[in-house]
Amino acid sequence: MKAILALDAGTTNVKAILVDRQANVLARSSVPLAIDFPRSGWVEQSAEAVWDAARQALQGCMAQSGGHEAVALGISNQRETLVAWNRATGEPAAPCIVWQCRRSAGICQALRQQQGVEETIRAKTGLQVDPLFPSSKVQWLLENRPDLRKLAQTGDLCLGTVDAWLVWKLTGGKRFVTDYSNASRTQLFNLTTGAWDPELLALFGVPSSSLPELVASNEPLGNAILGAGQAIPVCGILGDSHAALLGHGVLEKGKVKATYGTGSSLMTLAGGPHSRDKGVSSTIAWKFDQVQYAYEGNITATGSGLSWVLTLIGSEDLEPAVKRATELDGNGGVYFVPALAGLGAPHWDEKARGAVVGLSFGTRKEHVVRAALEAIAYQVKDVFDAMEHAAGARPEALLADGGASKNDWLMQFQADVLDRPVLRSQTAELSGLGAAFAAGLGCGFWSSTAEVAGVAAPHDPFQPRLEASERDRLVGRWNRAVASVKAYGLAQ
Repeated sequence: MKAILALDAGTTNVKAILVDRQANVLARSSVPLAIDFPRSGWVEQSAEAVWDAARQALQGCMAQSGGHEAVALGISNQRETLVAWNRATGEPAAPCIVWQCRRSAGICQALRQQQGVEETIRAKTGLQVDPLFPSSKVQWLLENRPDLRKLAQTGDLCLGTVDAWLVWKLTGGKRFVTDYSNASRTQLFNLTTGAWDPELLALFGVPSSSLPELVASNEPLGNAILGAGQAIPVCGILGDSHAALLGHGVLEKGKVKATYGTGSSLMTLAGGPHSRDKGVSSTIAWKFDQVQYAYEGNITATGSGLSWVLTLIGSEDLEPAVKRATELDGNGGVYFVPALAGLGAPHWDEKARGAVVGLSFGTRKEHVVRAALEAIAYQVKDVFDAMEHAAGARPEALLADGGASKNDWLMQFQADVLDRPVLRSQTAELSGLGAAFAAGLGCGFWSSTAEVAGVAAPHDPFQPRLEASERDRLVGRWNRAVASVKAYGLAQ
């Protein structure tokens, strides 16, 4: 039986799945990925480790294939992470600068102080000036690594996101490409022209010769060599959040997707390249026959905020700690704002710093864990509300996926604070499924996006049941907690 192989290269794990025509997962494999924090605010990964994990995950998945034939490979990937490598040798030229890294904050601050520059960048790219995006990461790298500047001058420096690196390695250096979804997150891509923007390249000092070729999200790219002579055509690329949106089967406006991971990304389809709410970004969901635009809001710390709290209080086991926290009658008036690397959407405040507020002598460790859990839902609500304003219409539901979405208590609390149904995917590997859909569309495994929507993952529903007065009370206190950390940042 024929099937589609998909690789999902996330921040902390690299996964591979094999799916059939009905989108059933036939085999799966996962390999952990280490993250390095060499300095305060710096976040790095080894590009070779990313590639090794990808290769292991793909080989592990195919070893479980049970005789199914993989006819195409799709890739979804953590976005905004910058990879630099030597075109001549194919070797990494620097550690990956991960999307969470804040080392280019000074560059961003200087840009904001130049009259009209921030507005120009947003008009061209749909993105706020923030260290999240690769543009300022590239500028930092070239300013601080003379050897890389020299490599760029000779045309031997490749700069790309994780998808470009993986396709390069999978095809033996034959293809240096990125798809439109990933390109739209670099802050070097013009949403209106659909190309790398010369003015932005000059602004950030990025040589055009170092950037990958732009390709459609379902374009056949040549064969991936997985070892032992096994060749599989690479036929699809999507950024992980975009892939999850497709995995949910969202092809029309009106639904918002939230991926609960290390950070969280909310996305909804849009009719054009510009958002009227500055709290959310404009982006490209994908390009198949035509470009599909989307609105997106990125939250810096959700799952990572909970992990940080558990480490802080000395709790090693996630599940027992979360169980005890959710058995409490309430949060005890405790709120945690996980601005551990500033606040992302919709606030975009890099000066804000995290805080636990509402502590008293009656506060227990479980209250702080409960606050970290609730913070995930509150942050998602903040972005959801901004998306509603950007779209000019009331979204009918929130579609949920990602690791934290497995927690029933969190999904119910999310529905309660949104006052909207939450529909949780029954498939854990939504980004991988979306990548499989893109590849399947590229090779003709599925004939149309309508066919893909028909086999997309089913959902478990969570209906809101909290009284409006209680919801208003809880959300009001959260808003005051957020205001306090923003005020603290301004005072520094």
